[in-house]
Amino acid sequence: MDRFDSLLAGTIARRRLLAGGALGIAASTAALAQGSGRFMRLAMAGGMESRPLASDLPGKGEMIVLRNRPPLLETPMSVFDESVFTPNDRFFVRWHWADIPLSVDAEAFRLTITGGKRPVSLSLADLLKLPRISYAAVNQCSGNSRGLFDPRVPGAQWGHGAMGNARWEGVALRALLDAAGVGPGAKSVGFGGLDRPLTEVDPFEKSLALDHAMDGEVMVAFAMNGEQLPLLNGFPLRLIVPGWYSTYWVKALNHIDLMSGPDENYWMAKAYQIPDAPGADVPPGTSTFPKTPISAMNPRSWITNIEEGSRLPHRRHLPVGGIAMGGDRSVSRVEVSGDGGRTWRDARLGPDEGRYSFRRFDARMPLDATGRHVLMSRCTSSDGVVQPMKANWNPGGYMRGCVEALRIETA
Repeated sequence: MDRFDSLLAGTIARRRLLAGGALGIAASTAALAQGSGRFMRLAMAGGMESRPLASDLPGKGEMIVLRNRPPLLETPMSVFDESVFTPNDRFFVRWHWADIPLSVDAEAFRLTITGGKRPVSLSLADLLKLPRISYAAVNQCSGNSRGLFDPRVPGAQWGHGAMGNARWEGVALRALLDAAGVGPGAKSVGFGGLDRPLTEVDPFEKSLALDHAMDGEVMVAFAMNGEQLPLLNGFPLRLIVPGWYSTYWVKALNHIDLMSGPDENYWMAKAYQIPDAPGADVPPGTSTFPKTPISAMNPRSWITNIEEGSRLPHRRHLPVGGIAMGGDRSVSRVEVSGDGGRTWRDARLGPDEGRYSFRRFDARMPLDATGRHVLMSRCTSSDGVVQPMKANWNPGGYMRGCVEALRIETA
């Protein structure tokens, strides 16, 4: 955090943060449409599929492009093998509406809070003066890995890269709500951003129950990994809801509203609904079932140092490494298997970066013979939840969390 701290060391530094590179960025759809001419093959339910790569996106390195407008950009899995923290320029992007902010006037920007005992309007300079909190947390799309649902379901056909882990810094939402004054009738808190639909439909807005919003962990962030937020990841402010899927992590946050009744906005009342069943799992093809809004994430793990379908020289002990997450809890254990889950051994865990962070694991996998092998990793969270072997299914393609198989061949 040294570089970011130095930017905040005085009045001039604050002006640099507010008026820095993001003001000069105009993320044109033409730029988003340009590709590198390269492709990446991803494992999907029906086999390997190709996805275009682009390396000239505003503020981004090479990313997998699912859609140009609004931009849906996936992080290549190799990036996750480099560190438990995902670089800002390789962090996945997911917007709902095509009219996203292409530039932001940082000096004119205001975060407003309504519905409290008094209206609040805060500039970025105001927010930077407030006490800060910081923690690591995984941001994962609700439909991460949707392309592996079998049978296939509609929606963005993500591989495993619709996720990222960062160290976020900002102001506790509770402090902002206290400033607005929470009345006795308040039941929930709504959030909206600068993106807008092009037709007469509900804007993308989300809400949290008041007690969740006031837990002291939910954050209004202005920095990730020691830098200001990239424009495509929500500059200048983003809501951080640790342990919950990123549908709640409203980007380009500019409005907060204390509400006395239920949130009837489409994005809460109808969208992002999952089966009210263990693991959000219903029999394939089921369309009618009790529903509940998606919320907390589940434990997951991925082997990241080896690609699907790799052909490798045979080694009696194959180095295997990757990342794990406990969902809304920390990682307590990761096991690995080289025989498709028949036998398991404990992996060595890397440093604990916090309850909501990725955690590195490494192991040496014994392989007695050449030929085909199915590698697996299995995470157990601190509250004892273990990744299941069986994949879940629901028509939204949400909350995949099963043990993933990685097939290789050695000779």
